[in-house]
Amino acid sequence: MSRLQAEEETQKAFGWAARDSSGILSPFHFTRRDNGDNDITIKILYCGMCHSDLHIARNDFGISIYPVVPWHEIVGVVTQVGKKVDRFKVGDKAGVGCLIGSCGKCENCHDDMESYCSKTVYTYTIFDDGGAKNYGGYSDVYVVNEHFAIRFPDNLSLRGGAPLLCAGITVFSPMKYFGLDKAGMHLGVVGLGGLGHLAVKFAKAFGMKVTVISTFPSKQHEAIEQLKADLFIVSHDMKQMEAATGTMNGIIDTVAAVHPLKPLLDLLKTNGKLILVGAQSLEKPLEVPAMPLYGRKLVSGSMAGGIKETQEMIDFAAEHSIEANVEVIPMNYVNKAMDRLAKGAVHYRFVIDIANTL
Repeated sequence: MSRLQAEEETQKAFGWAARDSSGILSPFHFTRRDNGDNDITIKILYCGMCHSDLHIARNDFGISIYPVVPWHEIVGVVTQVGKKVDRFKVGDKAGVGCLIGSCGKCENCHDDMESYCSKTVYTYTIFDDGGAKNYGGYSDVYVVNEHFAIRFPDNLSLRGGAPLLCAGITVFSPMKYFGLDKAGMHLGVVGLGGLGHLAVKFAKAFGMKVTVISTFPSKQHEAIEQLKADLFIVSHDMKQMEAATGTMNGIIDTVAAVHPLKPLLDLLKTNGKLILVGAQSLEKPLEVPAMPLYGRKLVSGSMAGGIKETQEMIDFAAEHSIEANVEVIPMNYVNKAMDRLAKGAVHYRFVIDIANTL
């Protein structure tokens, strides 16, 4: 795949953009490229809100370039297909996740891991890499090469399925890669937010025993009663943590804030794996203690999976009735929603009704 076609011919588009580090979004007119031979055009119906996009809108990482039309959990209906497209037809349901391009030549691309390609093209421009500027899903239409589009099964809700394109694949991918997807295994999930609640759902669908680890005792009811986790641990309750020492095959850590890792490593069995998937601050690195690692324990990070794996995840979700728990909001509520998202005051993902409220 090439990076992106030059925008020789364009079409009008409309969305909402942040213009500075306040992150406040407002109406914005711009252009997208015309539908090419290998492209599909999607009329956007819903778009999810991801916490990482909040960071970009507010320049929390110091790399944002404005104006930015954020968000990358895009779902809708195909309205146009290029003459070389063979995976989609007009009227199909389709989605776009975190990336829309890669070099197509490197080892990662050949291994269907486009998200790890050094020339990945993200769904909207995060920083100035010298390429064409892309605008994200808070808009009416999106044009994408068919290779980077995801087919949505008819039995998967678009509004509930949209967050799977980022949050879902971010937890599904490491669970599959690190072998944390076997029935009877014990998985810990740190943090019960947008990523965490989906990690619980996928783990239960795999037949695993699941323990939710949270700093908030108030989340026990929703973890056990609503999401059907098996156990709940308050992370600052030392008695609860000690009782769970050496019991888990793996832990998916979704927390973005700096937090101690040793108490989590102590929960792992020999050969256990602690996988970090939360977007960490660039200025406050986590400290990894060496001694617990001598128990043949692994600390690793993981990003969203490639396109093939994302399609596998979507199909698995449809088969097992897995959807994100969402709060659907109108476009004019987006700035209030971003403030709530920053405070963690959402259960568990905002999804914007683009089609009816843009």
